[in-house]
Amino acid sequence: MAELFRVEGLVHRFPDGGRGLDSVSLRLEEGDFLVLAGRNGSGKSLLARHLVGLAKPSAGSVLCRGRSVSADPSAARRTMGLVLQDADAQIVGQTLLEDAAFGPANLGLARSEVEARAREALLIVGLGGLEKRRPDSLSGGERRRLAIAGVLAMRPECVILDEPFVNLDLPAIRSVLGVIVALHESGRTIVVITHELEKTLAHATRLAVMDAGRVTYDGPPTGLGPKRFEELGLRDPFRGGARLEELTWLS
Repeated sequence: MAELFRVEGLVHRFPDGGRGLDSVSLRLEEGDFLVLAGRNGSGKSLLARHLVGLAKPSAGSVLCRGRSVSADPSAARRTMGLVLQDADAQIVGQTLLEDAAFGPANLGLARSEVEARAREALLIVGLGGLEKRRPDSLSGGERRRLAIAGVLAMRPECVILDEPFVNLDLPAIRSVLGVIVALHESGRTIVVITHELEKTLAHATRLAVMDAGRVTYDGPPTGLGPKRFEELGLRDPFRGGARLEELTWLS
């Protein structure tokens, strides 16, 4: 598999001198399904911002296909799409079609291509046929899927989802998870940022865990024991002897 991005010795210093990221090194290959976990404040979302060029390193480097993300953030954003934790912050259109078309419209594409991409993205996330609906008429799970569609319309190779299940009920969690799994099965690289391992780990190819701005584990999804999960502030998804394949929330 070809390397998609590489993070080497990444440091992010805040104005007060504190470190949000402390010598982080991580790599992602094409086709990975990486679950990036950690307690609140561990640096997961900050790392995601660096991957798409929304933050600049204080030290170290972030490379997308060997090119510096800081030097060419627009190229990184064409490769990687970030779905924010707050879906409403990412929804800008008056209709679903207008919203999904926002990103590609800013690429200077022909109107027909923009609309084709938007319709395709809505279809992928299960919102096809609802193009004229207003986003504020959607449920929480539907809005999350609309936010994903807005990213997919840009046709990124990798989709990064920051806490995609927060504040969703069980049916909505399953619908969003189904979209994520289908995207991976179709060939896209996936990064899910979460502290709820039981929802996604069954579908992951790798697990990385952050704590205090550092990557403290990077390996197989089954590589951590109960004591280590507790030390890292995570709920053990294998409690009660559950096997990895039994953790899926898909019905």
